[in-house]
Amino acid sequence: MIIILMFGSAIALFASVMFINQRVTRIIGTIIFGILFIVSTTLMTLNYSHHLGMEKVTTTTTQTVYSATEKLPIALYQPVGTNGQDNVLIYKTSQGQKKPVHTQANEYTTSKMEFTNRAKPQLKTTETRWRFKNNFYKCLFMWSGMNGTLVKRINVIKYPRIFIKLTPMQAQQLQKRFVAAGPRLQAQAKSFVTAKVQAAMAKQPHMSAQQIQQVSQQAEQEFMAQMIKQK
Repeated sequence: MIIILMFGSAIALFASVMFINQRVTRIIGTIIFGILFIVSTTLMTLNYSHHLGMEKVTTTTTQTVYSATEKLPIALYQPVGTNGQDNVLIYKTSQGQKKPVHTQANEYTTSKMEFTNRAKPQLKTTETRWRFKNNFYKCLFMWSGMNGTLVKRINVIKYPRIFIKLTPMQAQQLQKRFVAAGPRLQAQAKSFVTAKVQAAMAKQPHMSAQQIQQVSQQAEQEFMAQMIKQK
């Protein structure tokens, strides 16, 4: 609305000065449309510079994520810049996803990882954006493009403690070593997982198939984490 008023008053001001011959009418039109143009321009400027009619709104979302590397308990990240503080975190949003995604890399976003007692990685995103205070300001500054402007974003991926923090280059080198190890590594992994499952069943003889599978998956991750640390 303010944009329409600003351009409309500018056109009307020009028309009053250039095309109205009667002196009194021209002066009145010039004053009225001049004031409208100044007021609308000032309001628009204040909306852009000081976010007039807006307030900060913070929202938080969480989702389960997965390691970007197949079956390896790796917390993958890519350093950005030279200060070591700005990292892009790389992950998958589903187990069957072929191409991993990453957190945003811009001046408004901070991404970090934490290691907790969680069973699965979880991404927590907290965003703060400018929103109009009410429908009046929303209508007044329609089409200004300011609604939803990002103030800051914080991404935190909480990984299980067994996950190892690596860069993509380090992960590639590690995968090559695992491939070279071949059958020997598979035999060691099978023996480790079997021992873990047997120990769990000894404590809880009536485990369901789902529980056994969960123990097996956790044991696989633990074994791979140990192998990564040894490498």
